Amino acid sequence: MLVLDNRELRDRVDTHSNIRTRINKLIPDSSRLVDCISQVFIIAYKESTQQLEETLIQEGFQCHVLRQEHKPDYKNFSPSYLCLLNHKEAWNKAAVDNRPTLIIEADFVPVVGLGKLPLPFNPHQTNVGISWLYTCAPQLYNVSANGYAEGCSVSTVAYIVTPQAAKILLELGEAVKKTSGSTAYSAWDSTIDMFLRNRNLKNYIPFRNYGEHGGLPNLEHSRYGLSKTHRADILYNKLAFMPIYATVGGGGSLKFLSVRFQARLKGIARLVLGKFLRLPILKGSSVPARLVNFAILRQLSSHL
Repeated sequence: MLVLDNRELRDRVDTHSNIRTRINKLIPDSSRLVDCISQVFIIAYKESTQQLEETLIQEGFQCHVLRQEHKPDYKNFSPSYLCLLNHKEAWNKAAVDNRPTLIIEADFVPVVGLGKLPLPFNPHQTNVGISWLYTCAPQLYNVSANGYAEGCSVSTVAYIVTPQAAKILLELGEAVKKTSGSTAYSAWDSTIDMFLRNRNLKNYIPFRNYGEHGGLPNLEHSRYGLSKTHRADILYNKLAFMPIYATVGGGGSLKFLSVRFQARLKGIARLVLGKFLRLPILKGSSVPARLVNFAILRQLSSHL
């Protein structure tokens, strides 16, 4: 019985080691995020950004807060268009830099060790558009031999933009103004992927999320039939500080754990239902096993 138990134990250890090895192969062997990013812009209105700024500085980033000024002309602008204006200001600055820029919204909560995490795309690749560090309703398109995952997201909570992509996104801003106007709701953030891909740029998603959307429910989204909340399905590490949704109105740690548990379940459900990795993508891929490994192994984490 003792021999059988030892053999069983060895098998379990070997299995765990194999899983860990496969996960490590899917995590790109690249420079640290902090070494590849020129600057960080925090998009804000009236929100406090002190805790976020302190965390980013501790991680080694140079960050700047871009606060939207209240102007009389903005009185009738929709919240979605005001958000676009904030991002356009960051795109203007990113477009004239010579390295990628990290843009995050004020309610983003980074994970511990953010600066040491790998860049989610090849830093030497010349046709990169953006790379999401936080994903909402993500989809996987392809995984390179080096583990870089091409895909899309529909959120601008935290993302890296290259100078060439920033210039193109400024065109998107003008297109939204012409087609939707400044007073109507526009889900412009869900069009970024296609807008850049139509201009021959590739976009990327991380193996796991580099942080959480810590904001409160967005009522404007719910009025137009969209989900009013979205959270990270899987995190790289524990969060650097408690999100707003867990501190406002009480609840604390219990509320945080409940929200994160539901987010994990939703992520697993999207995987099982073929929404993260869609069947047509899988069938058309030349490396289907690589896509399946990426999609499954990313969920094997002890972090909520």
